[in-house]
Amino acid sequence: MTGMITVIMIFSIPLVAIVTDHFQKQTKMKHKMLKDQLELEKLKHENFLIETEKMRLELEQMVSEDKFEKKKIL
Repeated sequence: MTGMITVIMIFSIPLVAIVTDHFQKQTKMKHKMLKDQLELEKLKHENFLIETEKMRLELEQMVSEDKFEKKKIL
């Protein structure tokens, strides 16, 4: 009986180490994935700001051209 408990204890230590290592690797992968998602969201936001600024400038240009055309007609 004691020998069986000893064998179980000896084999359980590597199993615990394997499981712990697996959870650590999973946690690291989740951390990297979250970091990548955060970077992607930052890029999306930056792209949104750039596009918004571009549209604002295009609108200002259209309004300016429209005013110029109206002056030209008068």
